[in-house]
Amino acid sequence: MRVLGIETSCDETGVALYDTEHGLLADALYSQVALHAEFGGVVPELASRDHTRKLLPLIDEVLAEAGMVKSDLDAIAYTAGPGLVGALMVGACTAHGMARALGISVLGVHHMEGHLLAPMLEDEVPEFPFVALLVSGGHTQLVDVAGLGEYRLLGESVDDAAGEAFDKVAKMLDLPYPGGPQVAALAERGDTARFRFPRPMTDRPGVDFSFSGLKTHTLTTLRTLERDGALDEQSRCDVARAFEDAVVDTLVIKCRRALQASGRQRLVVAGGVSANRRLRAALDTALSKLGAQAFYPRGRFCTDNGAMIAYAGARRLALGQRTDTLQPRPRWPLSELTPPVA
Repeated sequence: MRVLGIETSCDETGVALYDTEHGLLADALYSQVALHAEFGGVVPELASRDHTRKLLPLIDEVLAEAGMVKSDLDAIAYTAGPGLVGALMVGACTAHGMARALGISVLGVHHMEGHLLAPMLEDEVPEFPFVALLVSGGHTQLVDVAGLGEYRLLGESVDDAAGEAFDKVAKMLDLPYPGGPQVAALAERGDTARFRFPRPMTDRPGVDFSFSGLKTHTLTTLRTLERDGALDEQSRCDVARAFEDAVVDTLVIKCRRALQASGRQRLVVAGGVSANRRLRAALDTALSKLGAQAFYPRGRFCTDNGAMIAYAGARRLALGQRTDTLQPRPRWPLSELTPPVA
């Protein structure tokens, strides 16, 4: 089965073609970072309009790369939610329109299920069951995954997600959008011994997260340095490093707890923040001590992309699941998903 995947949940237009027998055939991604950079964040109306401009050319590009035409497709999968409603509508309308014209199946995919399954596009595939850390701009969640669609939420952020905290700290440090990679780059030159920021909610049981207080602590530190006339370039690097270390340590501690509580031996880490080099190194070290293993998507599949939607859609389409109505869901808890009925 050849499945075209369409991702338009936020500020990246992703398209991919996945074959259930031969794997990923082609993928393309257009990022709107330059479009939104001057505003310091995503402008929903601009995002929707840019998806409209870019989606069809990207579909043509992916089909050409795979040496195929639209009539070679067996099904189309698209991101139905969660995300920006206007952006979701672009992908949903395009998918349903194409599917009807071609007389093929169409399926709306949960964006976070796409991220959760993204490591399965790699050579070393994690087997069910496992614990998943979904860590992106809008989500920080730990999920126990017994199988496809069998998801139990173990913990999540009670305020800012980790990715949101990175973006907000980037603004405090006068770094350009998107903030996460910029903070990580600045932290490379930071002194690990100068500041130690709190590791929020690690002194209490459970695996929920909170990054709002850490964000406030970072702002207070910067304001104190500025007041004392000590906010030079090295201080900015040191603050960035202290913040990143606190986020990484917090995520590692909660992942370790989740694995121990669930009895799982595999951890899947996905979402934009999963590309963070220091997070991966810290998780690999911590999990090796538990006899557990972490699985990650390749760098370009950490952010939003069409490949993860094509793959997730293919898994469900192969078991007979279809979407009959065009109904994007800007808010869609992962816990509402159920296993497809074969």
